Amino acid sequence: MPVQMQLARIIISEISDNQVIYLQEVGGERQFPILIGIFEATNIDRRVKEGYQPPRPLTHDLIVGVAEELGAELESVVISDLQEHTYFAQLRLKKDGEIIEIDARPSDAIAVAVTFDPPLPIFVNEDVLAQATSDQ
Repeated sequence: MPVQMQLARIIISEISDNQVIYLQEVGGERQFPILIGIFEATNIDRRVKEGYQPPRPLTHDLIVGVAEELGAELESVVISDLQEHTYFAQLRLKKDGEIIEIDARPSDAIAVAVTFDPPLPIFVNEDVLAQATSDQ
């Protein structure tokens, strides 16, 4: 059963290639980090700060625009798997009553989620959450 999470922290370091976002269980104590790239971290950070509108669409805006123009509604993000310290995610879209799952990097999926106000729900499969929180 997927567990709803929320973006808890974004750590951006100018001296490292890897940036970190922390997801925390909604209504719970569990949290875990995901290493991401500087572009994704910066975009997520800007989006969670109110009022930021990029002058031109970013990749994540493009994804939202394409989905909407094709008549699909973005529903949620699911962090679905963890293999050898690499997380896997899906963007969940709904079109004509059917759920469509699109493979995505977690950083990209979360960047898409935070383009919405309020952000799209973020879920993590329970087995992934258990594994991620036991590795800490």
